[in-house]
Amino acid sequence: MQAVTLGPAGTYSHRAARAVADDVEFRESVSAIIDAVEDGAYDRGVVPIENSIEGSVTETLDAIAETDVAVTQEIVTPIRHALLAQTEEFSVVASHSQALAQCRSYLEENYPNAKLEAVASTARGVERARDDPNVAGIGHPDNAGGTLNVLAEDIQDRSSNATRFFVIAPASERSDAGGKSTIVVYPNANYPGLLLELLEAFADHDINLSRIESRPSGNRLGDYLFHIDFEAGLYEDRAKDALEDVEEIASRGWVKRLGSYDMQHVLY
Repeated sequence: MQAVTLGPAGTYSHRAARAVADDVEFRESVSAIIDAVEDGAYDRGVVPIENSIEGSVTETLDAIAETDVAVTQEIVTPIRHALLAQTEEFSVVASHSQALAQCRSYLEENYPNAKLEAVASTARGVERARDDPNVAGIGHPDNAGGTLNVLAEDIQDRSSNATRFFVIAPASERSDAGGKSTIVVYPNANYPGLLLELLEAFADHDINLSRIESRPSGNRLGDYLFHIDFEAGLYEDRAKDALEDVEEIASRGWVKRLGSYDMQHVLY
């Protein structure tokens, strides 16, 4: 099996993808990964969906809403950020915007004058540090290799920092089996009580929602779609009944079932 994820090699996405496939290739954006899976170029894609500090990854939310793919697995991995540089003398810290945000307190306290530079991935920031002695990167300590020094470890603002990844597959591999499910709902409507009706559809059938998030539909200002994760498999009668209610509420729009799946923890 071949998987594609955010590159270059050494990203946290790469670490998660290795739990899915031995053969991993890379793209520079989430949308490029999901497009490649939808087109059938790869068996699986691994994309970040949510971080415990910074919240949901909006690029992933928007991309899975706009394409026809399946979610087949959830991978959770702890995030251990280290400050990596050739020497202690640097003026720029380069990393993914989420990593910079996750280490905000440490950087403000210890390097208040450093310029923060957002790049495509943590690994790309580490590459910048290897090429330029004036740059430090933020990444997993193992990414230091033999060319960089680990100036500090576990610099993330919270020790509980972890990221959820979705394993994406072609739509034909969508499954109803699993302990969790994800759907996207576009009601194409806006009236008092709309969100309450959507929530009640699950509460009435004794289904716990683990995440609900709104994103602009892109059709007009103030128009939204909803990403919903819930703790039940699509094969279950209670889930089928709840989704019948949801589809009735969204009769002017649509409901996309991304599939049911189980969770895997990757600890390293």
